[in-house]
Amino acid sequence: MIQIEDMQLAAALLREPSLSAAARALDVTPPALSMRLRKLEATLGLSLATRTARRLSLTPEGERFAREAATLLGQIEGLRESMQRDDQRLTGTLRIAAPFGYGRQYIAPMLARFARLHPGLSVQLDLRETPWPDRHDADAVIHIGTVRDSSWVARTLSANERWLCASPEYLRLHGVPRVPRDVMAHGCISIRENDEDVTLWHVRPAGRAAAKAKPQTLRISPAYVTNDGGVARQWAEQGMGLVLRSEWDAADAVARGTLVRVLADWQFDSAPVTLLVPSRKGRTARVQAIVEFLAESFGAREK
Repeated sequence: MIQIEDMQLAAALLREPSLSAAARALDVTPPALSMRLRKLEATLGLSLATRTARRLSLTPEGERFAREAATLLGQIEGLRESMQRDDQRLTGTLRIAAPFGYGRQYIAPMLARFARLHPGLSVQLDLRETPWPDRHDADAVIHIGTVRDSSWVARTLSANERWLCASPEYLRLHGVPRVPRDVMAHGCISIRENDEDVTLWHVRPAGRAAAKAKPQTLRISPAYVTNDGGVARQWAEQGMGLVLRSEWDAADAVARGTLVRVLADWQFDSAPVTLLVPSRKGRTARVQAIVEFLAESFGAREK
């Protein structure tokens, strides 16, 4: 018979990067975890994982079992919550995944306020380069940019334009782009993120004419590339070239005068801030509470 401990084992192997990490998460030793895994495989009559000297990988059957186990564990936790006498008191663990920079600057302070409102709740914030779709065991994911092929429910929290910027010194030395095609003669800083084609920029006139105008396409050859948006902004502030950066990160630098927004009468592809959560059928009270809290917090911030 499959036990809850077996489902917890499989779910840990799915979300953790290694056998040792899964063992730490379950507070057991790696040898004990291997023994439990072999016992589970014998019970099921299936091979759930392949092992080498350096790593353990789930087989297709193992991945299916682990995902269904994680779903069942969530349902069991949701049942426990629904039976609580005081349904206003949240308990358990809420796991949020968010991008590094945005998570530090905006999501972390909001979660601190949320945690103070719910002292019985354990809140975990997992900052990562690509929180979606690499969500692991997150209950909710903050994503910046277009969401593709999502089985989760997406809710836009905030609009977020992309601004083309450069330092005053760079523009003094190299000139100010007046139309999109001028960008091709400049050094550009590219940010590699979310498996997007970051060297292909789409731009159209801003304002009322934007919806009707046919977008122009710019294929840049970046002079510098990084996977960290904060580094890209710093490079631009240091005069290394033009950078296409999210409004949330560039606005303060523009206000300080360390960056200047160029082609402001043109609109690049936006990157809205989106909250991704499971459908209502698989949503716990904790997740519903954070959905409502973030929606209210972002609404108040933008007024």
